[in-house]
Amino acid sequence: MDALRGAPVTRPALGQALGSMFLCAMVVAQVMSGLSDDPLPFTGVVVALLAVSAVGFAAAPLGWPRAVAAFGAAVAVGYLAELVGVHTGFPFGAYHYTGALWPQVGGVPLVVALAWGGMGLAAYGIGAAVGGRAGVVVGALALTAWDLFLDPQMLRLGLWVWAEPGPYRGVPMSNLAGWLLVSLLVMVVVRRIAGRDRPVGAGLPALYTTMAAMETLGFAAVFQPPDPLVAAVGGVAMGTFAALGWRRLWLR
Repeated sequence: MDALRGAPVTRPALGQALGSMFLCAMVVAQVMSGLSDDPLPFTGVVVALLAVSAVGFAAAPLGWPRAVAAFGAAVAVGYLAELVGVHTGFPFGAYHYTGALWPQVGGVPLVVALAWGGMGLAAYGIGAAVGGRAGVVVGALALTAWDLFLDPQMLRLGLWVWAEPGPYRGVPMSNLAGWLLVSLLVMVVVRRIAGRDRPVGAGLPALYTTMAAMETLGFAAVFQPPDPLVAAVGGVAMGTFAALGWRRLWLR
C-alpha cells in the first residue's frame, strides 16, 4: 500500500517546491508590471512573492524555523536601517518616502522591509555558496548590487525622494555606502541564525539570478523609456555575483 501511495513529501522538497512555485509567480507579476501602464500596484505583489519564495528556498536546507527566523531578522535590520535613515539621513543620505506605498510605520513602507528580507536571503545564498567569512562580504556586495537597479526604478515610480540628487540616475553615492553597511549587518545576522558555513543549495542563488535577469531585461527593453546604462551597470554587477555563486556550487 505504501508503495502505491508513492514516497512521502519531505520538508526540504516542500520548501523547494514552494520556493519554485512562488518564484514563477513572481516572474509573471514582474512581466505584468513591466507591460502595465501603471506598474505601481504590482510592487507589493512582486515583493510579497519574492519574500515567500526566499523563505521556501531557505527552508529546504535550513528547516522552517531557521528560515523564518533568518527572514525576520533581515526584515528587522532593513526596517530599522530605513527608520533611522528617514529620520537622520544616516547611513544612506537624506531622503524620504512619498505616500505612494502603504502601509507605513514611522515613515517607512512595510513592503520595503519585506524586500530587505527577501533579497537579503537571496544574496545570502550567493555568499553561502562562496562560503567562509568571504561569503559574508560577497553576500553583502551582492545585495548592494541589487540597489543599482532598485533605486533608479523606484525613483521612476516616485516612491522616494533624495534631498540632494546624486550622479547615478539621481542616486547619491552615499546610498551605496549605506547599502553596503546595512547589507553586511544583514549577512552577519542571517549567517548566525542559519549556522556558519551551512550549505543552502541552489534555490536562493536561482532566485537571485532570476531577479538579476528580470531587472536587466526590464531596463534594457521593457521599461519606457529604456535605460541601457542601468541595465548594463546593474546587469554586470548582479551577474558577476550570480556567476561567482554558481561557479562555487558547480565546483562542489
